[in-house]
Amino acid sequence: MSNDTSEHVTQIHDEEKGLHRTTTGVTMSPELFEKLYLTPKVPRVGDYSKRFANPTGLGLVGFVISTFTFAIILMGWGGASGFSPVVGIFFFTGPVLLIFAMVFEWVMGNFFSMMVMGLFAVFWLSFGLLQLPTLQLGTPYASSVDPTGLASPEYNSAVGLYLLVWGFALFTYFIFTLKINTVFALIFGLVSIASWILSGAYFKVAAGEYDAAGRLQKAGGALLFVVAGLGWYMTFIVMAAEMRISVKLPVGDLSHLWPRTDREITAGDHQD
Repeated sequence: MSNDTSEHVTQIHDEEKGLHRTTTGVTMSPELFEKLYLTPKVPRVGDYSKRFANPTGLGLVGFVISTFTFAIILMGWGGASGFSPVVGIFFFTGPVLLIFAMVFEWVMGNFFSMMVMGLFAVFWLSFGLLQLPTLQLGTPYASSVDPTGLASPEYNSAVGLYLLVWGFALFTYFIFTLKINTVFALIFGLVSIASWILSGAYFKVAAGEYDAAGRLQKAGGALLFVVAGLGWYMTFIVMAAEMRISVKLPVGDLSHLWPRTDREITAGDHQD
């Protein structure tokens, strides 16, 4: 039997077992696919995941660097206060890497990871706008006591509502991470709670309760620090697997609790 024929037979055999075959000849189970791409393995047209590098790690790096920096400043480590010196995390470090990752996740047909990258990219961009004093976003609420308007109840209530809505959006994603693994689910569960806590901090500022607002800000920052740590953990796992380093770190696989997704939906499935 020729090498080409043998390779073809092996590939068919792998596909029958639900394995994904890469260009390096390494086979991948649906569980490993979900671990590397953070999205369920489903039938796709084309072989983009065999021809292109895994973009998931790139998006994770942008997310965790930005989140770590954001969290540490929220907690006031080293006397840090304000985001003007690190505004690049809102417009470059986070969004640029996340947008690149989002585009290639879309090209490769990875729906959920594409949605995740896009979600965090627009969060950093939109929240970053609030940190640019040149935009003077608080001007409509300015007064003689507060010339910038940034301490006004109206301004802070609006930002609080914005973060409240973000918490519900993130919680929706959390529900779907329960299909993938425990680490990813913890990331979204904790970031949802952190968003609500930071929302509460803005509402406390609007009410003039600055001490309570400061405590909530630090609590939200602490949760985001844990989120960033979990993100680094997932980043290391993805990079180690792609670099073929045999480090078997647990992620709490949850995909085995759900019906397999690496097969076509048939008429019988619809009837069930």
